[in-house]
Amino acid sequence: MNTRRRIKAVVISNKMTKTVIVEISRTFMHPLYQKVVHSTKKIVAHDELGCNVGDEVLIVESQPISRTKRFVVEKILTKQEVDDTKPVSEEEV
Repeated sequence: MNTRRRIKAVVISNKMTKTVIVEISRTFMHPLYQKVVHSTKKIVAHDELGCNVGDEVLIVESQPISRTKRFVVEKILTKQEVDDTKPVSEEEV
C-alpha cells in the first residue's frame, strides 16, 4: 500500500466534465476550549467513474491534474438514489 491519503467524502456538485466537488466533514475537540467543533472543506476531484450528487466516495491524493485538482475519485462507496419522477403541475395538465 502506498502512502497517499485516502479520504471519505460526499459529492456536492458534478456539473463539470470529469470533475466533481466533494465535501469533507470532520468533527474534533477544540484543544483549549474543549468544545466539539464541526468543520467542512470542499475539494475538487477528478472523476472517471461518473459520480452523482449525494454519493459517498473515496478520494485519493494524486499528482496535480490542473490548477485546482489534486485528488482522484478511487471508488464509489455508496450511491445516492436518484428520483427521476417530476411532480406534474396543474398548468401542464
